[in-house]
Amino acid sequence: MFSLNVPVPGQLKRVASELHPELTRFERIRERHTLVAKRFDTTLDDDADSLPRLRERLRPLLREYDTGGQRDPAGIDLRVTGLDYFETPARGTGPVVFLAVESDGLRALHRRLCESFGTVSGIEGGDYVPHVTLARGGRVADAEDLVERTSVDPIEWTATELHVWDSRYREAAARLPLR
Repeated sequence: MFSLNVPVPGQLKRVASELHPELTRFERIRERHTLVAKRFDTTLDDDADSLPRLRERLRPLLREYDTGGQRDPAGIDLRVTGLDYFETPARGTGPVVFLAVESDGLRALHRRLCESFGTVSGIEGGDYVPHVTLARGGRVADAEDLVERTSVDPIEWTATELHVWDSRYREAAARLPLR
């Protein structure tokens, strides 16, 4: 299965590394940090299992990408605003501890991609919450405690490309510029 991901900056990876000792109380700690813009599902779109077809359909969408009526040649501005958690995620075990991300540009792109490729129920469309997962599984009380007593300084960056992630091989299968 493929997804379209926003590359995260080294600063975000350093914060995740600094939080690692606090995350050991959860069942699984995420070592690879990703920010998903869109998941592609073969039940919604036949091209979702073909990298060449998917890449060719994405290119014009990204070339025409705009943020509120004007094309932004600089990319997508993003900002980590803090630590949060999902008590009961739509998929997989909870709780899920994550870095919350704000970005009007990413939300606009997500909506556009959902219009073209369909919406994965429960995690996309109106349910889409931009985030970078740090850990999952364990006790909700531990997630609550961590979020209440841990402060994360804002991290800002501009994404100038997106990656088509291939979950089978756990690697970026294609890089697509936003310019």
